Amino acid sequence: MPGENLTRAEAEERAALVQVESYDIALDLTTGDEVFRSTTTVRFTAQEGASTFIDHISRTVHSVTLNGTELDASAINDGVRIQLDSLASENELTVVSDAMYVNTGEGLHRFVDPVDGEVYLYSQFEVPDSRRVFAAFEQPDLKATFAFTVTAPATWQVVSNQPTPEPVIDGETGTWAFEPTPRISSYITALVAGPYSVVRSELTSSDGRTIPLGMFCRASLAEHLDADYLFDITRKGFAFFEQQFGVAYPFDKYDQLFVPEFNAGAMENAGCVTFTEAYVFRAQVTDAMRERRVVTVLHELAHMWFGDLVTMKWWNDLWLNESFAEWASTLATAEATEWTGAWTTFQAMEKTWAYRQDQLPSTHPIVAEIRDLDDVQVNFDGITYAKGGSVLKQLVAWVGLESFMKGVGAYFGKHAWGNTELSDLLAELETASGRELGDWSKLWLETAGVNTLRPELEVNDDGIITAFSIAQTAPADHPTLRPHRLAIGFYDVKHGRLRRKERLELDVDGPVTAVPQLVGHLRPALILINDDDLAYAKIRLDEASMQTALSSLSEIEDPLARALVWGAAWDATRDGETPASDYVDLVLDNIGAETESTTIRLALAQLTQAARTYVHPSRRAETIERVGDRLWKLASKAAAGSDAQFQFVGAFAGIASTPAHAETLQSLLDGTRTLDGLTVDSDLRWQLLDGLVLNGAAGEAEIAAELASDDTATGRQFAARARATIPTKEAKEAAFASVADEAGASNLIVRYTGLGLQHVTDASVLTDLVARYHDAIQSIWDSRTYQMAEGLLVGLYPAVLASEELAQASRAWLAANESAVPALRRIIIEHLAGVERALRAQQRDA
Repeated sequence: MPGENLTRAEAEERAALVQVESYDIALDLTTGDEVFRSTTTVRFTAQEGASTFIDHISRTVHSVTLNGTELDASAINDGVRIQLDSLASENELTVVSDAMYVNTGEGLHRFVDPVDGEVYLYSQFEVPDSRRVFAAFEQPDLKATFAFTVTAPATWQVVSNQPTPEPVIDGETGTWAFEPTPRISSYITALVAGPYSVVRSELTSSDGRTIPLGMFCRASLAEHLDADYLFDITRKGFAFFEQQFGVAYPFDKYDQLFVPEFNAGAMENAGCVTFTEAYVFRAQVTDAMRERRVVTVLHELAHMWFGDLVTMKWWNDLWLNESFAEWASTLATAEATEWTGAWTTFQAMEKTWAYRQDQLPSTHPIVAEIRDLDDVQVNFDGITYAKGGSVLKQLVAWVGLESFMKGVGAYFGKHAWGNTELSDLLAELETASGRELGDWSKLWLETAGVNTLRPELEVNDDGIITAFSIAQTAPADHPTLRPHRLAIGFYDVKHGRLRRKERLELDVDGPVTAVPQLVGHLRPALILINDDDLAYAKIRLDEASMQTALSSLSEIEDPLARALVWGAAWDATRDGETPASDYVDLVLDNIGAETESTTIRLALAQLTQAARTYVHPSRRAETIERVGDRLWKLASKAAAGSDAQFQFVGAFAGIASTPAHAETLQSLLDGTRTLDGLTVDSDLRWQLLDGLVLNGAAGEAEIAAELASDDTATGRQFAARARATIPTKEAKEAAFASVADEAGASNLIVRYTGLGLQHVTDASVLTDLVARYHDAIQSIWDSRTYQMAEGLLVGLYPAVLASEELAQASRAWLAANESAVPALRRIIIEHLAGVERALRAQQRDA
């Protein structure tokens, strides 16, 4: 079953019985390819005579010794928990076991580099997976010190939360004995081991300490690691956060490690942050990706204070950890690095994600009810990260940045090395700002759904505004109206550009808020509510402003204002208020003048989705062909070597649909056609080949040949996607079976196979997978870990079909499986909601 559960009630009961002092953990990584020896000694106090359990998922528990008495391991261990009875007031427990390596990114992940055959290990413990490596009281409020002793090949790098000691060498084996950590939660402990390449540096913290820095990646990627740049961003982040928070960095060193087959973007292990290898750029990437990497580096650094130094008591406040880091990292990116447009990127990416998640049937309050670990897993979503970060931005506007940071600093000072709840932070913010936040918290954090704001105005014959108000509405199933701090911008044409000439900031509340300050003003060409994107709300433009925006989108001077208009147009398309074909035209007519990389990236992705699933089926093929034609023209006209040129070529390869398109792709691939400034490197070659495969102009032979020249981890992932892209029913079935029926595929091979499966021009090639998918749901869920089950059930769902038949199959499964695990039902419910939204959009486009 995906994830062995722990309820909040069980955690509270255990925390009332037990306080943990220390862990001594010895790991022997020289015992083979499948298991490693784990020896855990835990010292803890308890209510005398009490009974509880410690968590440990292992292959074999060899011995359990409690207070000097060896217990019958077979009687007290069920493979997930070890029962502990008749505890003393002070206890020492030692568990010796064989724990298992994984290839799912949940526990101690083992990877063999196809380039040189070297083995690389790294841990990933959030949410409940330190128990896969050592015996642990696996809940965030049972903090302790952790001292790791690691035996491994002597040539390896071994990295944990504390500075790496000199190993004791015995032949080809080394043993590293790390000093104990400060009191931290088990989920942020870490171990990374293998022949990693390392670059070292240091910085001086605000309290005068020298903080060692390390930058690690696999040896076969070392030539691509731009360590100097990443160290520079890290130093800027340290200086910014220490100054803003008023608290020095709390740990002894700071290592950043880029690790293979990572499930997420990064993980905030204390002093030992792991990142996806996608951030080691072996080929050209978009500026959007470069900026995202900076935000991620700073996101994880912010966690060293918010999450690691001060930690939530239980996972219902997970959102606060992630939301704070997302908001703080965007602020730091905008104010301390060269990526000064970070808030435009935040609007384009995070807000879009949040609005999409918040309109699903599965939406939930930011402060969600987390009854158990299964609830935690499904709530790692756009509400936790993106909506939470957006609402924190609104809170900062509400109380003021200076007061917010003063409150945060006081919060760190009062609760260092402890566990907190939301109320602890709000109390400090109220003290610092003088604003009562109880009602604000109830309305924003304890209710679900997104409001819609629209201007209502009257204008006389002379163009003078005679009445102005902002109307607020809420969906019927989440009817809460909320207070918003926002700005209204007036934009007019000046020197051929739409520029803001006036701005008003105010509080909006209730169904209608009158804005008398704007009465008597000359109506501008464009009225933009939520200017500067302070509020979390969908916005609509009045009719005249909408016409201005659509006809002159590329002329809006401010990138954030453009992003708001782009977002409003896409939102109206998703809601079926405007035809998808109009959105296609909007993108094709304006994207060539867009300057912001993330805005381009998002608009191109939405363009593809609109053409493939939102446009009415009767005009879909023509639309896809037209989009391909125009994207190639945009690529051909873009500035040589520009980010836009690179993005247009990639988008063209992704949607190419005709023999002429295939000929262009082939000529780019073989070098008979060139674009000034465009380098066809390894990753772009795979994109071009993918387009050829999509059009039947290349197949298994060409994929195999490309893989032979790029037999790397990345090359194998691209090859899995290309094979799944082959546009025949037989190939789609084979791709589906390769990951659904076989348990050996790694997490990233599953992900890339899903991307290829969905990569179609004629979606009818997926019709046979509708029944196949729904028949496999329960078996996938029952046989895989949570991460793998979710990856399969999301990646293999034939969403691009967007047909009534697909919707009916999902409805039938939900009706027949009302008692299925809520986390599993949620995945299918969200899929169904996406199909139903696409069907409404298709009908509007008709």
